Amino acid sequence: MSAPSPDAPLFAPTAAAAAAVVTVPPPLPPSAPVPPFAPGGLPSASALREPAGYRTKYMLASIGLFLATFAPSLGGLAVKVQSLVPLEQAGTVLGVVTGIGGLFAIVTQPLIGRLSDRTRSRHGMRKPWIIAGTIGTFLSLLVIPLAPSVLVLAVGWSGVQFFLNVVQAGLTATVADQVPEARRGRVAGMVGATAPIGIVLGAVGLTALPNDLLRMGIPAVIGLVAGLFFAFTLKDRVLRSAPEPFQVKTFLAAFVFNPLKHRELGWAWLTKAMFVFGYASVVTYTPLYLASSFGMSEVAEQLRFNLWLTLTMTSFNILFAFVGGAFSDRLGRRRVFVSTGAVIASAGVLLFALAPQFGVSTGLVALLVAQALIGMGGGLFLAVDMALCIEVLPDRDQLAKDLGVLNTANVLPVAFGPFLAGLVFIPVGDSLFGAGYATWFASAAVVSLVGGLLVYRIKNVR
Repeated sequence: MSAPSPDAPLFAPTAAAAAAVVTVPPPLPPSAPVPPFAPGGLPSASALREPAGYRTKYMLASIGLFLATFAPSLGGLAVKVQSLVPLEQAGTVLGVVTGIGGLFAIVTQPLIGRLSDRTRSRHGMRKPWIIAGTIGTFLSLLVIPLAPSVLVLAVGWSGVQFFLNVVQAGLTATVADQVPEARRGRVAGMVGATAPIGIVLGAVGLTALPNDLLRMGIPAVIGLVAGLFFAFTLKDRVLRSAPEPFQVKTFLAAFVFNPLKHRELGWAWLTKAMFVFGYASVVTYTPLYLASSFGMSEVAEQLRFNLWLTLTMTSFNILFAFVGGAFSDRLGRRRVFVSTGAVIASAGVLLFALAPQFGVSTGLVALLVAQALIGMGGGLFLAVDMALCIEVLPDRDQLAKDLGVLNTANVLPVAFGPFLAGLVFIPVGDSLFGAGYATWFASAAVVSLVGGLLVYRIKNVR
């Protein structure tokens, strides 16, 4: 991205920014680093903690953005799809919509990570991207409730996936920019708790608000305000030296890394991707699962029980995220928390798959127990995983790029898991066993368990 002059607006329109990515302007005059940054723009070795207020504002921004985007993924998309196609087609259509959105999500974080690492705005390296992504996410969310067809719904969700990952690339990089290494587990634990809080608020909104426009629109406004507040109050890292001239080869490198050269990063990526594949498997399809396996044909009934499931999962997730992050820092260990979290969460996903075997009433109780286990395991894993991933990054000068690559391990399973479920696992499971959704959840549980155990292939982190 070309850097604006000192008098230029904070950010340019997206199209203009995209057109300028292959040019590099003359170097900007060196600017004084913002405390607690050292001259290189990274946290000073003497810094004992992150800047005052950073953690609170980061949490608020994350909660707002998660609220805005989990509202559709928790059930809003499933409900909207049921209004566009018959129930027997809903699983496949939902998978296609999320899969198309996933194509945009996959490329965004590594690309924006690379551009963020090279951004020379006097306002900072991350701030312009956070602002542009927040606004784009808001506008895209408004398309979903107004979509008159599956095609328009797919366009709206694709926009959400693209712009949300623009925001996340900038937000995630600020953790490495702003937080000393010794406090990253604690901060990561608090940040990990923001997702379940956003999930709960999104589920409450889905249940309480009377129509699709309000279910999507109100969370979108909250996300807009929270994201912009964080960006405009951020004392951002400023890049003081000019990057090398942009090349296509460098651009493409934003999407990949060499797992043979950077083995620790490769194992961290695979561990995260496989865990998230299972952990996220129940979210998108829960309303359709309730309709097909438990006889909940009414949308309002699906959303009400989904709220209870969400509250159960979130309560345990928040508790174990805080506890896991704090104890990880105190003990100086990461891998045991990651692997233990994966085992517990995988057991929960497997129970989710088996729940219909207990009958309707007992099966619904089993779903609640399963969500408690998923919350426990997810809290432990996700709280510590961010700190572990930062510790295995190979190049401190390419923080956002490498974090963007790692974040594709979040994006790929969430985006393409429902796609694979709708087009492969559920139809095959229905044909072979008469239990398509159970087949999907059980398969996802096995993948998640294996992924969590692979963390022990990382040797340079305890």
